[in-house]
Amino acid sequence: MLAQPFLFPLLFATVLWFVATGFVLWLDRLPSRTWPASLVGATIASGFAMAGVIATAPETSPAAAYAAFACALVLWGWHELSFLMGFVTGPNREPCPPEARGWRRFRLAAATLIHHEVAMFATVVVMAAATWGQPNQTATLTFLLLFVMRLSAKFNIFAGVPHLSTEMMPDHMRYLASYFRIRPASGFFIASLSGIAALAAWLGNAAMQAEGGVATGYALAFALVVLAFIEHGFLVVPWQDTRLFRWAMRDRVAIAHSTHRDGTRTAETVALRTPNPLASLESARH
Repeated sequence: MLAQPFLFPLLFATVLWFVATGFVLWLDRLPSRTWPASLVGATIASGFAMAGVIATAPETSPAAAYAAFACALVLWGWHELSFLMGFVTGPNREPCPPEARGWRRFRLAAATLIHHEVAMFATVVVMAAATWGQPNQTATLTFLLLFVMRLSAKFNIFAGVPHLSTEMMPDHMRYLASYFRIRPASGFFIASLSGIAALAAWLGNAAMQAEGGVATGYALAFALVVLAFIEHGFLVVPWQDTRLFRWAMRDRVAIAHSTHRDGTRTAETVALRTPNPLASLESARH
């Protein structure tokens, strides 16, 4: 009985996240000549989503919480699509120089995606302003959590994790992999995972204490953080979440599958078989 309030929100958040992520990947795998039209369509959808965020903010029903959550995912999808297609990234689109270390490496890495991060932060500010003082904060909380959880994953990948999958990365964005590190999990990863677990526990308790649409909003946020915890877990286990999205990116996963079939290569060496600069992943091990 205790799990019942979380069952449908967890299912709803998982299915919507899975479909939205796969759809973004599928659009990104289409010929580049289709990208402007895809982004225009996503921009129009985002406009309706923002209107939905504003319209549902005064509502306290569970249905309004679900609608606000979906609207936040549409807005998030626009940012992911604009990044993967290379429209909103950063001023640096070059691979990391082999000699770059410390602050210089961080500065160069940040410059590869700073415009993307600033755009997402601006969206958080706009959503917070649009829903300020309203009872339904599901959309703002959802987008904020997506922003923070993704930022945590990026910092961990930059610092170094045991397992990485670059198969979802578009060819024109492969220079980003030169800023990744493959190494045992650090103390920062353990702290990140502990923080995510604590946040999930807090949101779960908040959902149990609240009622109506507010409880639903917290339960959806709890489900999202649980998914983030699982995604972080994929960074330290050999099984990669890329397999979940074969339907959205068949050609790239097929290459990985055929490479693994001989039993002599790993997910990292699959990435190494692609054109440079992914060769720097090997040097990142040392």
